[in-house]
Amino acid sequence: MLSIENLTRTEKLRMMEAIWDDLARDLVSLSSPEWHAEALKDAERAHAENQSKFISWEVAKKMLRDPAP
Repeated sequence: MLSIENLTRTEKLRMMEAIWDDLARDLVSLSSPEWHAEALKDAERAHAENQSKFISWEVAKKMLRDPAP
């Protein structure tokens, strides 16, 4: 079996792309869970009621990388 640790970054990215492409070909078996539809409805409702707050992608990435303790 191939050891991921021995792959270069480029090889790892190519492998991920190949896996994603393969998974994307079978759209019939991919369905969103019910909670996801509910979360989208909640977000749309909050936006329509001016209760949503937006942040820039840069701020979001920083928050994800450096979460508060």
